Amino acid sequence: MPKLSLLCFNIIFKRHHRGGLPGLCRYQMNMDFNPFPDRGKPDIVIVNKTINMKRPKTFILDTNVILHDSECIYNFEDNDVVIPITVLEELDKFKRGDDQINFQARQFVRILDELVGKSPIDKGIQLGQGKGKLYIELGKPYSDQLKASFREDIPDHRILAIAEFLRDKHTTRKVILVSKDVNLRIKAKSLHVEAEDYKNDKVEDIEVLYQGIREIKDFDEQSIAKLYENNFLSVEESGIEKKPFPNEFFILKSSHASVLAHYNVFRTRLERVDKKIAFGIRPRNAEQTFSLQALMDPEIKLVSLTGKAGTGKTLLALAAAIAQHNIYDQIMLARPIVALSNRDIGFLPGDAEEKVSPYMQPLFDNLAVIKRCFDTHTHEHHVIEDLQKDDRLVICPLAFIRGRSLSNCYFIIDEAQNLTPHEVKTIITRAGEGTKMVFTGDIQQIDSPYLDMQSNGLAYLTDRMKGQDIFAHINLLKGERSYLAELASDLL
Repeated sequence: MPKLSLLCFNIIFKRHHRGGLPGLCRYQMNMDFNPFPDRGKPDIVIVNKTINMKRPKTFILDTNVILHDSECIYNFEDNDVVIPITVLEELDKFKRGDDQINFQARQFVRILDELVGKSPIDKGIQLGQGKGKLYIELGKPYSDQLKASFREDIPDHRILAIAEFLRDKHTTRKVILVSKDVNLRIKAKSLHVEAEDYKNDKVEDIEVLYQGIREIKDFDEQSIAKLYENNFLSVEESGIEKKPFPNEFFILKSSHASVLAHYNVFRTRLERVDKKIAFGIRPRNAEQTFSLQALMDPEIKLVSLTGKAGTGKTLLALAAAIAQHNIYDQIMLARPIVALSNRDIGFLPGDAEEKVSPYMQPLFDNLAVIKRCFDTHTHEHHVIEDLQKDDRLVICPLAFIRGRSLSNCYFIIDEAQNLTPHEVKTIITRAGEGTKMVFTGDIQQIDSPYLDMQSNGLAYLTDRMKGQDIFAHINLLKGERSYLAELASDLL
C-alpha cells in the first residue's frame, strides 16, 4: 500500500489564461504534516490547489477626464487604459485657448506624443513599471441596440460604441468607461457597460471634511482665566483630549465664560485670539475672527476659507491683504472664469479686458466695500488708489497668471470650488519665496459641469493639506451680508 502525506508550500507564478490575459495562480501544499512518520518518505503526495487571481481591467477614458487631469492615464495601476479616437478628435478642439482645459488638452497631447514616439500603437504602449498599457481604439460600428436607443451620431455615442465593442471582445476582464459626465455614465449602464466617475482626486467623505474650528463646552474656568491673563496655555494644561491639528481654532466655553483660541504649532501651545480690524473691516463673529487671525499670520503661508455666500470670505481676505501691503510686493486677486451656458467668452463683445470684466466685477465690489469704510481724503483711501495705480493691487482672471513665478506676493484665489485638484496644485506650485496664498469658495455652489462637492479643488486642498504646519482652514457658517441674503441662503 503506498504511503500518503500532505505537503504544504506555496508556488506563485505568472500564467496566461484564455485570451492571453496574465493572472496569478497560487498552489498551496502542506509539508508540515506526515501522518505516517515511521514509514519513511511518502510515495504519493496529495496537493491542495487554490487559485487566487487578480485580473487586470480595461478603462476607457472620456474626454472630460483628460481635461480634468492631463496625467490621468498614470493613475490606473496595472490596468490597461483605452483612449477612443473620438476623444483625440475632441481634444483637438480644446487645444487653442487660455483656459485651464486648453492647457490640459495641450499637456496631454504632449504626454501622448512622448509615449508613442516610434512605437506601434496597435500593440499598446507600456505606461511604466508596474502599470498597464495604453491603447488608441479606432471607431467601431454601432450595435443594433445602440442604433435603436440613440439615433444621433455624436462623440458620446461613438465612445459608447467602442465601449460595447471592448466589453464583448474582452469577456474575461472588466471593461469600465470612466467619465465625469453623469448622463454618459447612465447611458453606458443602460447598455450594460460598467461606468464610473474619475475618483483619483476625490475627497472620500465630504461629511467629515475638516472644519478648522472645534467648540469645547464645559471647559475649565481656571484655564480660561489663564488664557486671558497670560494670552497662552500649554496643551497639557488645557486638558484637551484629542491632539489639536496645526493652526486649529477653538471656541472654549465654561458655564460663565468663553474664550477664542488658536493652536500655534510652532510654539506647541494654545494662544488667545483677539478681534482684529483689517483696513476698516471688523469681524462680526468667531469664524470671521479666526479667519483674520489666519489671514494675517505671517507663519501661515496657505489658507483655505469655505462657506456659503455672504459669510465674508473674499472681503476678509482682501482686507487682510491690503492691511499688510507694506509686507508684500504685490496683492493679486483672481478667479476662474466659468462661462455661462458653457459658451466661451470669445462670444462676448469687446477686447480681452472688456470680455472678462463682468466676471471680475464681484471682486471689484469687495474692493469698493473696503473703500467706502474711509472718506476719499483719508490716508487709507489714498493707499488703495496708489496700490492700484502702481499695479501692486491687481484683479485679473486666473488664466492670466499662468506660467508666472509669484514671489513675495499675497495671492487670493476666489471661487476656488470651480477649480480641479490639478489646477489647485498648478497654482500653488507658482508660489515663490515670501508668498502667501488664500483660496476661498463655497463647495456647495459649483458652476463647473464636471466637478462636485467631492472632486473640486477646494475640498481636495482642505483634505490633503490638513495637518501641515503652514496651513490653516476655516469653514464659515454664519452669513453677514444681510438678513435677506442669510434667509435666502438657508431657505431657498
